[in-house]
Amino acid sequence: MNIYQDTLILAVLVCAMVAAVFLVRFALKLVKGDPTFWERSIRGFEKQDLETPAPTGSILFTGSSSIRYWKTLEEDMAPLSVLNRGFGGSRISDVTYYADRIVLPYQPGGIVFYAGENDISGLVLSKKRTSEEVANDFRAFCSKIHAKLPEVPVYFISIKPPRRRRKLWPEMREANRLVEEFCSSDNRLDYIDIVESTLDPEGNPRHDIFKWDGIHLNEKGYEIWTSVLKPVLLESFDKR
Repeated sequence: MNIYQDTLILAVLVCAMVAAVFLVRFALKLVKGDPTFWERSIRGFEKQDLETPAPTGSILFTGSSSIRYWKTLEEDMAPLSVLNRGFGGSRISDVTYYADRIVLPYQPGGIVFYAGENDISGLVLSKKRTSEEVANDFRAFCSKIHAKLPEVPVYFISIKPPRRRRKLWPEMREANRLVEEFCSSDNRLDYIDIVESTLDPEGNPRHDIFKWDGIHLNEKGYEIWTSVLKPVLLESFDKR
C-alpha cells in the first residue's frame, strides 16, 4: 500500500466520520422536536419566493405532510387563489415557530391549517403530545397570527382518522373536540370536520383513501377533503 492509497483511505474515513456526526445531529434534532430540523424546507420556500414572488391575499394552506403532498391544491380550489406552505412531518409548534417566515409575510386572506397528527403519534422517537397540548399549541399558533393579522380567519381541518395509527385515534378525536370547542369561542376561527366523510359505514377509516402507508391521503382522499372544505371557503370568501 503506497502513500496515495493511504491518503485516499484516510480521506474516506474522515468523510464517513463527518457524515456520521452530521446524521447524529440531524437525528437528535428530530428526536428532541427541534423546529430547526425543518430549516432546509423553509429556506426552500424563501428561495422559491425570491425567484417567483407569491401573491399576497391568497388563502394560505400550511401544516404537515397532508398539506405538503396536496399536489392538486391549486386545481382543486380554483377559482380561489391559494398558496401551499406545508412542510415535512411538522407539528403545530413547528408551524408556529416558522410563521414569521412562511405565513405572515404573505398577508394571507385566510389560513387553512392541518397539523396535530404527528404531535400525538410522535414523529420517529420524538415525544408524543397529549390532546390538551395539541389544543394549546393551536391556540398559540392563532395568537401569533392574530397579533399581526387580527382579522384573518383560520380554518382548522380536523385530524383525520388514520388507518395505520388507529390505536391513537381516541387521543386524536379528543384533540379534535378541544380544538372545535376553542374555534367556537372565536368568530375568526372555523373547525372543518372531515372525519365522517373519511369513515366507512362501520365507522372505520376507509382503506381506499390512503396511500400504501396507511397515513397519507391518495387522490381520492384529497377529493373528499376538497368536497368538504371548498364549499366553506367559497361561501366565506364570496361574502368578503
